[in-house]
Amino acid sequence: MSFAPPSSPFDWIDDEARRRAEAGLVRALRPRSAEAELLDLASNDYLGLTRHPEVVAAAAGAAHRWGAGATGSRLVTGSTALHAELERELADFCGFEAALVLSSGYAANLAALTALSGRGSLIVSDAGNHASIVDGCRLSRAETAVVPHADPDAVAKALQAHEGRALAVTDSVFSVDGDAAPLPALAEVCRAANAALLVDDAHGLGVLGDGGRGALAAAGLAGGAGTVATLTLSKSLGSQGGAVLGPAR
Repeated sequence: MSFAPPSSPFDWIDDEARRRAEAGLVRALRPRSAEAELLDLASNDYLGLTRHPEVVAAAAGAAHRWGAGATGSRLVTGSTALHAELERELADFCGFEAALVLSSGYAANLAALTALSGRGSLIVSDAGNHASIVDGCRLSRAETAVVPHADPDAVAKALQAHEGRALAVTDSVFSVDGDAAPLPALAEVCRAANAALLVDDAHGLGVLGDGGRGALAAAGLAGGAGTVATLTLSKSLGSQGGAVLGPAR
């Protein structure tokens, strides 16, 4: 008996699209024009810096001086004096010893999670964490324990059950519900277990802390020996990119 092959190897995409439409899950891009006069209540441009004249002028000036492209990876030809200056200023502003700039906040979370864990280690992740953290946990090859949202006791229990290197990771401000992680309690739990604490401060930077230095600064935890932060430059800072901040080791 022979079977007729599908007309295209992508026919399944049409079937999946129909199922999504029937479930009311279809989403579409809605491009806006540069001239549109809108009241922005939906974006992450919290401080309105994306269109601030000084920010726009600085970005244009940097492009004229350094060019419009990366030219290569950071390890080959893509690192400039401008990157080094930005890293120093980010670390100083947020209260950390060192910073590493990456292409996005997503990349920052993947970099931090894969660098700070690995086979044989444990990542304890809040159930409400951002998708980039979920992906970073999957790529890390570490054992991942997903614990109930904003529950330091559950984090402590997971850490106590593991022997070896461990890391707890949480958003500082959760993007879906807008609630804040119990950072002081999480830091205490991690100290007691000799575990590292990784905090994604994407939605805290520019909003919380003295001068907008972020949730870790507001909690008095910035620069702690066992604390690492990730952040994005595309929200409050009105730009593009991400960074990992921590001790200079």
